[in-house]
Amino acid sequence: MTISTTTIKNSYSGNGSTTAFAYTFKLSDQDEIQVIERSSTGTETVKTLTTHYSVSGVGNASGGTVTMGSAPASGVTLILRRATTQTQGMDLIENDPLPANTLETAVDKNLAISQELQEQLDRSFKVSRTNTISSAEFTDLAADRASKTLGFDSSGNLTTVADFLPAGGDSAQFTYSTTTTDSDPGSGIIRFSNTTLASATAAY
Repeated sequence: MTISTTTIKNSYSGNGSTTAFAYTFKLSDQDEIQVIERSSTGTETVKTLTTHYSVSGVGNASGGTVTMGSAPASGVTLILRRATTQTQGMDLIENDPLPANTLETAVDKNLAISQELQEQLDRSFKVSRTNTISSAEFTDLAADRASKTLGFDSSGNLTTVADFLPAGGDSAQFTYSTTTTDSDPGSGIIRFSNTTLASATAAY
């Protein structure tokens, strides 16, 4: 059977009542689908087959249905994503027959894995096809990267830069000055154009 679509993922919004959701890609096995619930706050939970959902339509080129045990609540996003097992089970024996279906199944599986890897690449940060970067790697140890952010060095290569501890609100590793002039505030100090932070329109 051919694979005539590049779709490997479907997304739905929960409403607290719907439990049946269609997936529009071919599955070779009911274990080769990943069901994820994303809460309104961004928390992602991978659900478990049988415990949380069941799958029908395995083997159909057009897909099938995932039925949830409990309806995803309003504000929850349900993701159905194909996740093919990255193994190779075809064993060719010299002088034995080679059924077309055996060969096509193996080719289909390789394409399925390639599509899933491409989907991951499509969600990654990349340098454009007309751009260059000498190194997209950095060698800082985890302890040296802690509380820092990613940036680019003078050559345009990836590196870790300046200490930064985002904690929500206005917290960061700076000393604030209430002076409202626009002169250089000095190392380690950030100065706003208004003594009331909410009214500031510029930072120096």
